[in-house]
Amino acid sequence: MGGDTGSAVLERAGNAAPPRAPAWQASADRRHRRRALTLLLMTLAVPGSAQLVAGSRALGRGAMRVWLAVLGTLVALALLALVSRSAVLWLLTRESVLVAAQVVLVVVAVGWAVLFVDAWRLGRPDRLPQRDRRGMLGALLAVLLVPGLIGWTGVGVGNARGAMAAMFGGGPAAEAAEGRYNILLLGGDSGSGRVGLRPDSIQLASVDARTGRAVLFGFSRETENIRFREGSVMAGLMPQGWTCGDECLLNALYTWGSDNKDKFPAGTEDPGLLATTEAVEALTGLDIQYHVMVDLRGFASVVNSVGGLDITVQRRTPIGGGKSPILGWIEPGRQHLDGYHALWYARSRVDSTNYERMARQRCVVTALVKQLDPQTLLLNFGDIAKASTGLIRTDVPQDALADLAELAVKTKQEKITSVNFVPPLIKPWDYDPEVVRSTVAAAIATSEAGPAPSDTEAPASGSASTSKASSASTPKPSASTPAVMERPGTDPDADTGDLASVCSAG
Repeated sequence: MGGDTGSAVLERAGNAAPPRAPAWQASADRRHRRRALTLLLMTLAVPGSAQLVAGSRALGRGAMRVWLAVLGTLVALALLALVSRSAVLWLLTRESVLVAAQVVLVVVAVGWAVLFVDAWRLGRPDRLPQRDRRGMLGALLAVLLVPGLIGWTGVGVGNARGAMAAMFGGGPAAEAAEGRYNILLLGGDSGSGRVGLRPDSIQLASVDARTGRAVLFGFSRETENIRFREGSVMAGLMPQGWTCGDECLLNALYTWGSDNKDKFPAGTEDPGLLATTEAVEALTGLDIQYHVMVDLRGFASVVNSVGGLDITVQRRTPIGGGKSPILGWIEPGRQHLDGYHALWYARSRVDSTNYERMARQRCVVTALVKQLDPQTLLLNFGDIAKASTGLIRTDVPQDALADLAELAVKTKQEKITSVNFVPPLIKPWDYDPEVVRSTVAAAIATSEAGPAPSDTEAPASGSASTSKASSASTPKPSASTPAVMERPGTDPDADTGDLASVCSAG
């Protein structure tokens, strides 16, 4: 009987719950847990403070000095931005400043990570129960995301600095011409099957240097009969002008210049660009200070770097076509286009006119400009810079970046007036040059006179009305209109209507 009683006692003891920790032990665990978490939060709020109270005071003092110096610099930049935004932009476009910023960001990221790990060590996680040790390890990994983000920003600054050095050259900034900056925007495609880069999209942005109000002039690549301004390089090479019919189109000037480099003055870096620039100057009567050429081959990567574009599509647009099968369609309505679809929307040729394609390209460019807000630039700066390297060529010098960036901020706050020199405004194969120049002058005068009007394809002027009337009798294009320019009487593109009906940005 005694044996049975002993067995029962042992059995009851085996089924009993494990003994609880004494109350003093639980209280000590709470204190250790609270102390460990507090040290991490102190390091998050004021780097070095945890070391001052629980570790190496020398390390803590050094870290706090660095932290206060960085914080003071940021406050000084913020105050300077309130007084002179252009001064901050000037600083941020200096290569030496960007190098210093990259080094500081990387050093701060590494140093802060070391302080977090040291604060975690000072919390003595070995004294905590296993469950609390796991929790503190998770907290450490969470706060390490902060220095990780700072280090990632430093890498982005490095990418931006490299892209800036590759894209923008040296030399002095150009002065505004009669109070305006005129920038030639060229879009080309050097993809497979193409020899060189021939500009398919030719636009001139004319921006008021004081207000930022801008007018965007678009020219058909098939524009003919161009007579250059007296005294220009091209006027010396072509006294009779670029006037050999449909063999002498505006976009073909780039190829002609590249193929005849020996005819240009010594030191001409890009004869094709010079020829195209002087042609647009002759058409508009404006002096061009800078150019920007975008290779559509890599446009998709730039769009992807900003998270895509929002565009309101009015007409169903095919993906593919021509010698390749149609792979899909971009449907009408408000669409969020990634890089692949935005590129096809800009370049698609099947079942559309050249002028409709111009309107789509304008929509894509306008959408990109509108959606490059400061927040998007800040969050994607490194990706944008990396994606743009090699795809954008420009003669804008680094010394001009600050002023142009300041001007771009003003331009974003205004509506951009758009004038496209295509039917029904003019016939690119048969037009009066004075009509083009007077329309340019009228659009600029209207823009300068008051708030920029909504996007239009042409200002309401007598010359524009005359041009529209002259083409009103021409048949409208059908759904199967080929993107080929023909002569008057059979040209399917002669009456395109309002190009704004093709699409809109945003």
